[in-house]
Amino acid sequence: MRVSELAQATGTPADTIRYYERLGLLPAPARGANNYRDYGPAHAERLAFIRQGRGLDMSLEEIRTLLTWRDQPEADCGAVNTLLDAHIGHIATRIRELRALKTQLQTLRAQCRQASDTAHCGILTGLAQPSTADAAPRPAHEGHAQPSHVPGTHGRR
Repeated sequence: MRVSELAQATGTPADTIRYYERLGLLPAPARGANNYRDYGPAHAERLAFIRQGRGLDMSLEEIRTLLTWRDQPEADCGAVNTLLDAHIGHIATRIRELRALKTQLQTLRAQCRQASDTAHCGILTGLAQPSTADAAPRPAHEGHAQPSHVPGTHGRR
């Protein structure tokens, strides 16, 4: 099947499929006589695995590692458990950070006294104060490739 067919079958944008190929997460497909990529069921299955991992907020490196182990069915799965345990710990940390962020936002929201104009808006005034930004909890993963938001919290995945 062509990339457009694989994209439609899996609900994955064609650009994302090509990106996963460039990263080596998906093996390069055979090329047909017309030089089009020719994907097979194994590509769709591997893409489903990648999408499931991404849906669990796993990084592409975590997924790459899992795929490597998946491709070695005789290997011990203890390392898989270790990777997942580490990911669970990362999620727990992010949950704590998000709870602290929620508390900060609720505190900020409580500053609003339903002002009729933005010049007297308690939220805007609170955001302008350096102490609000300085007191913000810094995500443990700041500076790394991981996003600081839980996927889907702003209508995006």
